[in-house]
Amino acid sequence: MNRQLTVLFAAFEALLVVAIGIAIPLVPLTFLWGAQYGFAIDWTTFWRAAVDLWLVGHGVDITMVLDPSTAAGLGFAQAGAPATITIAALGFALLTVLLGVRAGRRIAETRFRVLGELASLGTFGLVSFAVSISARHPDASASLWQSTVLPTAIFAIGLAVGVRQAGRERGAGRPFALADRLRPDVRATVGVALRGGAAAAAGIVAFAPIALAGLIAVSYAKIITLYESLHSEVLGGIAITLAQIAFLPNMVIWAASWLIGPGFALGTGSAVSPLGTRLGPLPAIPILGGLPAGQLSFGFLGLLVPVVVGFLVGVILGPALARQTQGALFLLAGLGIGIVGGGALGLLAWASAGAAGPGRLTQVGPDPWAVGWAAAL
Repeated sequence: MNRQLTVLFAAFEALLVVAIGIAIPLVPLTFLWGAQYGFAIDWTTFWRAAVDLWLVGHGVDITMVLDPSTAAGLGFAQAGAPATITIAALGFALLTVLLGVRAGRRIAETRFRVLGELASLGTFGLVSFAVSISARHPDASASLWQSTVLPTAIFAIGLAVGVRQAGRERGAGRPFALADRLRPDVRATVGVALRGGAAAAAGIVAFAPIALAGLIAVSYAKIITLYESLHSEVLGGIAITLAQIAFLPNMVIWAASWLIGPGFALGTGSAVSPLGTRLGPLPAIPILGGLPAGQLSFGFLGLLVPVVVGFLVGVILGPALARQTQGALFLLAGLGIGIVGGGALGLLAWASAGAAGPGRLTQVGPDPWAVGWAAAL
């Protein structure tokens, strides 16, 4: 494949990633436009909504002004006042990373890999900027620099992972050859800290969906009641469900924060933690019907999850490390596992939190510092 074909191929891969991400909310909204509204509303309204949701999913700040009827239907206060949405619907970011991995693997197979990567990133940034321009409206406007930089940076993460995976399959050079210059015991300590911290964080996050699924199953009747109260009909219900799925990774991280101890907030002054739930007025979002209510008699049992996960990591990695090092380095490995795991979970908490609307909803999600410190401990 020559240079021109490589550039075109890489550009098409980037364009495809953006198109898939926007099409996921746009397709059901388009069906809603025809079936429920009878084509009476300008279709560009639904295009702007799909683009804005995709941008929000990549952490782009969007300033919105809700009309009184929409604000009342969603349970938002302060209708007509500008509100900046800063919370990211991480489902879209996760999709972009996964599609970026696929694109990176395909680009790595070309002769001009670096040129392909640059072309793909450049195209993604330009397309992201263009769609954000097309969706700008006095009622909802995204930050232009964030619309260009943040989705492209997320795509770049997936692209780099995909290229690296393809390189390892071809037997490319080791990425951390500099570590070979360290003493064997120091290298073993650092390796255990990194692997153990990542494994501990992954173990807690892996248990969180189980807890979340249990809450949804127990509160199924209440969730259905909230769906019925919205009077959204079938297509509207599908659109609401897809929007909730986009926030599913956020909910998993919030569940992990609950298991760690600090929990999370759903509005200023609220708290959802193992010690109890204290909530104020909330939007009529069906999934929120699964939240635990009041004081939890056995909520403290959730705190055993990070303790058990940390113990298992120590049991698995400890014996191998003991054969290679001892004394202070052995203790530093345990400290390093806590720091790495706590840092990873704190970053996830930070990525999942933000402002979801006006008034009380300017504070939604976990406190990253509290989650990070508690997880490290």
